[in-house]
Amino acid sequence: MAAEAARLVAGLRAAGPGEVSTKSTETDVVTSGDRAAERLVRERLAQWWPDAPVLGEEEGGETPSAGLAWVVDPIDGTVNYLYGHPAYAVSVAAQVDGESVAGAIVEPATGRTWLAARGAGATLDGRPLRVSAADRLELTLVATGFAYDRDRRARQGQLWAGLLPTVRDIRRGGAASLELCAVAAGWVDAYVEHGLHRWDWAAGALIAQEAGAVVRLPTDPGQSRADDGLGAEAVFVSTPGVAEQLRAALAGAGAGTV
Repeated sequence: MAAEAARLVAGLRAAGPGEVSTKSTETDVVTSGDRAAERLVRERLAQWWPDAPVLGEEEGGETPSAGLAWVVDPIDGTVNYLYGHPAYAVSVAAQVDGESVAGAIVEPATGRTWLAARGAGATLDGRPLRVSAADRLELTLVATGFAYDRDRRARQGQLWAGLLPTVRDIRRGGAASLELCAVAAGWVDAYVEHGLHRWDWAAGALIAQEAGAVVRLPTDPGQSRADDGLGAEAVFVSTPGVAEQLRAALAGAGAGTV
């Protein structure tokens, strides 16, 4: 299903980005490829699981809280897609009682396929994934992203400018799902971003967790997120060896105000 949507997206992109409109801001775009891919996934899900609700970036839906539900990002990294940059993906996750139990992320430009099921590990094209062995903050490669809202972007920029001297370097690829997969593969050591939606992380966070990452999500129960210094909207995913060091650095730099 995710692979079929990825093939559709790749074919559409070969002819150009198609019709483009905007959502929350002028920089927050949606294309005809986004809409076509989500329609395809919804059609397949309706055939196989007709009673399960679907939450999608483009057509909305109820946030899953009980029972089986599906979470779909038809093109994560739409701005990259718009520009012809290959870092974009189709992301589909199954959630039970609001928690991801299976996820698939496919890169249309390369065909790479990332899969995970809770308790069964994570793979890239059939190869098992494992997070990096990093254990020193100053040698940690951290990925992040920025919001569309100008004020939040400014706060995020200030946060990462303050942290840059304390880590190896910072990466910003423009597709949250692929950044989470990069943690799973050990290509980066951690990924932190504020203000993501469920469809941005539903599959990718599970893939990272099944590869051994420490994962902290805005929806996590049983923790006082206001007390951990990261802010209620933070997605925090890290290899275990630097998780506490990075969390403390972020809290000290004011991540809770982003």
